[in-house]
Amino acid sequence: MNEISNSKAFNKIEEDMQYLTDCFQQVLNDLGEHELANLLTKHEDLQDSFSTDLVLEEKQIQVLSIYLQLMNLVEENAAVQYRRKLVNNKGMDAVRGSWSETFKRWKEQGLTETQMQEIIAKVNLIPVLTAHPTETKRISILELHREIYLNLIKLENSSYSFAERNVIAEDIKTLLERWWRTGEVYLKKPTVEMERRNVIHYLSKVFPQALKKSDSQFKQSWINMGFSSKNLKFPGLQFGTWVGGDRDGHPYVTASVTKSTLAEHRKTALDLVLEQLNELAADMSFSGISNKASKQLQDAIEKKSVELGEEGKKSLERNPYEPWRQFVSLIILKLELTQDNSEQENTYYKSPEDLMLDLNILKESLLEIGANRIIEDLLFPVERMISTFGFHLARLDIRQNSEFHDKALEQILTVAFPDKPAFKTWNEEERVKFISEELKSDRPFAIAGRSFGPEADQVLDSYKVVKKHTDKYGPQGVGSFIVSMTRQLSDLLVVYLFFREVGIDRHTFQVVPLFETIDDLIASRDILESFITHPAYYREQDQAQEVMLGYSDSNKDGGIIASRWNIYRAEKTLTEMADDHGVELRFFHGIGGTISRGGGKYHRFLESMPSGSMSGEMKLTVQGETIAQQFANRLTATYNLEMLLSGSALQTGYRLHPKGKKGYPVDTLKQVAEYSQEKYEELVAHPSFLNFYGEATPIDVLELSKIGSRPARRTGTRSLSDLRAIPWVFSWNQSRFNITGWFGIGYALQKLRSEDPTQYERLKKVSQEWPFLRYVLIQVETNLMNAEPAVMEAYASLVKDEKIRTEVTEIIKAEHQKSLDEIGAMFDGSREERRQSLLDNLNRRNDALISLHRLQIKNLEEWRASKGSTKDEQLVTHLLQITTALASGLKNTG
Repeated sequence: MNEISNSKAFNKIEEDMQYLTDCFQQVLNDLGEHELANLLTKHEDLQDSFSTDLVLEEKQIQVLSIYLQLMNLVEENAAVQYRRKLVNNKGMDAVRGSWSETFKRWKEQGLTETQMQEIIAKVNLIPVLTAHPTETKRISILELHREIYLNLIKLENSSYSFAERNVIAEDIKTLLERWWRTGEVYLKKPTVEMERRNVIHYLSKVFPQALKKSDSQFKQSWINMGFSSKNLKFPGLQFGTWVGGDRDGHPYVTASVTKSTLAEHRKTALDLVLEQLNELAADMSFSGISNKASKQLQDAIEKKSVELGEEGKKSLERNPYEPWRQFVSLIILKLELTQDNSEQENTYYKSPEDLMLDLNILKESLLEIGANRIIEDLLFPVERMISTFGFHLARLDIRQNSEFHDKALEQILTVAFPDKPAFKTWNEEERVKFISEELKSDRPFAIAGRSFGPEADQVLDSYKVVKKHTDKYGPQGVGSFIVSMTRQLSDLLVVYLFFREVGIDRHTFQVVPLFETIDDLIASRDILESFITHPAYYREQDQAQEVMLGYSDSNKDGGIIASRWNIYRAEKTLTEMADDHGVELRFFHGIGGTISRGGGKYHRFLESMPSGSMSGEMKLTVQGETIAQQFANRLTATYNLEMLLSGSALQTGYRLHPKGKKGYPVDTLKQVAEYSQEKYEELVAHPSFLNFYGEATPIDVLELSKIGSRPARRTGTRSLSDLRAIPWVFSWNQSRFNITGWFGIGYALQKLRSEDPTQYERLKKVSQEWPFLRYVLIQVETNLMNAEPAVMEAYASLVKDEKIRTEVTEIIKAEHQKSLDEIGAMFDGSREERRQSLLDNLNRRNDALISLHRLQIKNLEEWRASKGSTKDEQLVTHLLQITTALASGLKNTG
């Protein structure tokens, strides 16, 4: 939710929350749940009011969970209404990060209308939807959220009568009863297919509507600046997904899953385009008698009807004297034949570009009769939908870990060169030399169909699926081949060998490094430079080279400050290196929902990038629960799309039209990052740290949870390095330690202040004007404020060894207080004044959260004591319900 300083906004939240609470209480009372209804009256008594009866306790958890989720809906609506009032009172450019604000900045910078259009034309944003194990709520619950929200919106309309408002209230109560009667937690672990359905729902039902509204907002903002909308260029928007293609540590993403995913994407995309064209046909009711159709259109109708045979003629007969509708109907017929996989010449569209050529004929004919408004309002949205979703819906990225690739290649080489030593024993020089020689030839290692071994067969089978699909439909449905844990040049070159083995032309797809750890981020410049200068490397002249940066593992590796600093430095140095070689980069930001994993407000995230590092192209992940939080509601989805597109354009503008460079103390911040990493590494290297972590957080429950198809660990090894960054962050957030979002900053700032006060003062002086530093400080402070020392101690009580408990808890609490003090010293004004909205947010949900924390601790103790008993499974389900409720209240998971 936006930071809201207006007291009226706070009042609105309180009023709406009371209204929904009253509705919920009435539902519970009507169902005879009077004791549960009373839970919503006096929150200060909650912690002492829980029964030891598991069934009743389960109901109490559900009451609090629904209450906290209703609070989220109310806050979301308040943010929407606040932005509307802001626009009405102060103008469109008053919304931070909006198109209007960007246009205003450009105008103040002295850019012309033409220059602005050139910047916008370079923007191509690709949100990539993933299904990391973070989404805790079922789809049916998310649908109920939306329906309640829409009814809440209706209540904003003051023109409704008293009777009409009563009807709305009854509708809300019915929805609340349905919610109450619906289980919230996945009792069965979701499959990849279930996750795919969820993502496809957003891609086909939510984003097309948000795109229309976002384009309208963009156009209105442009006109509002006094600019002409004639020939207006819109920013590029595509979508990607990892569900069904990301196999890094995911044993259930098989070649057959990838095959069915690509097929589902194509089917859904064609359905979406057909839906748009059917709407267009219904609107094309212009009479050919009163409106003269162009000869080009008439000829096109005649030609297409002949090509489509009997069905084409029948289509014409249905709409006599309506040439424009006739033409669109013929396009629809041809697209339906495309959908049915017709292979008869001229009866199907080979590509979206072919379809766009027909729409251009329609456009030219409308221009001839002066129907400009029809083109803008009716035809353009269809063209925009096709350019965004094509016949593929979203590009499916193929991701695998470099270590898995090494095993696969070793198995291939064992068969092809039985006399050579095992590939794992080769040094990097030997690997690069061998692969480089091999890539000079198109000869595969072995005959087609030969089995090499489990890892090799898995890799090659998935590549064969890609080859077969793209041979038939073109490469648009497949994105990049991403190598996680990229550590050296050979990690990238090896993918070219796999391409060769199945017959994929290496010019077709990009091989993309994913730099995840601190060490790999530091080495990223040298690795990428060795790749783009290698003789086997290929890239289209006007194509940007993609580079993925990992926020999660770098955080787990070195703490938040070191992670953010090293990502910032990697962006800067990679851009400088690419510029030296005349190569544009497309950064792919692997961010998550939480601050620890790169989450937060999009406009601040984009502003924090090194100036000049945005080529216009950008990919970023939208992970797990973040998809619903940011895009389930159409108005919120439009706002977030605007922040992303506008922010991307703003940053692209700084590359094309650089501002004067400011001398920020980069080396000083580097020192802070190193100090912070030093403190963080000291904590995780503590001999008792893993024991403390395992007992003081609910990580053991999260590893059993039903909140994602992917295992919590990459290989199953019980070590910190093997644990995925998502459950790592989730477990610390659940127990309110939040160390992944702040630990080390207090020590680092204090050390800088005592050892180099001059540099400390330089850093403090620019803390509000250096966008990157301000972004980091605000994010870290938010995590510090979300952490709660009293709750930390309560979870620490689960640690059996008193010495370990006391020692580690004191280290964390001392650093927490020090960090609060040091961050506070970097800002002017008290925290109460600066962070009024966040404090209000925390206070509003505090009582319910404290009660849930107490319940989680109580149940964790019982479950850990009863493992193996018949009560065990019931307690696990119970704990997952508490986990879900807490995630809703804290508004984050991993």
